[in-house]
Amino acid sequence: QVHLVESGGGLVQAGGSLRLSCAASDRTFSIYTMGWFRQAPGKEREFVTAISWSNGITYYADSVKGRFTVSRDNAKNTVYLQMNSLKPEDTAVYYCAKSILPNYPRSAAARRENYESWGQGTQVTVSS
Repeated sequence: QVHLVESGGGLVQAGGSLRLSCAASDRTFSIYTMGWFRQAPGKEREFVTAISWSNGITYYADSVKGRFTVSRDNAKNTVYLQMNSLKPEDTAVYYCAKSILPNYPRSAAARRENYESWGQGTQVTVSS
């Protein structure tokens, strides 16, 4: 199973930016969809964004559309999440995960059960 490590979290003021990284231990990660999810205290883990491997198709939750951008560098086995115009409600632990199958339509890409090999998470805190 591929090992994923997230980094780049931290404390930022509202309106600021952060870039998260998710490094994979296995080059085979490049053939899968990679997703980002987040979990705030007392809430369920929710979908943020996903990027497919074959054509770079991306999906976003409505709450982050226009502010967050997902990208990947298969040569570096890394997927990124650029987060701009951060809001206090973006505060959460952010996780990356590798999909079970290479490609999904949006409805499936947003479902946690279609992912495996979750990272340990990185904390993002946005102060008001």
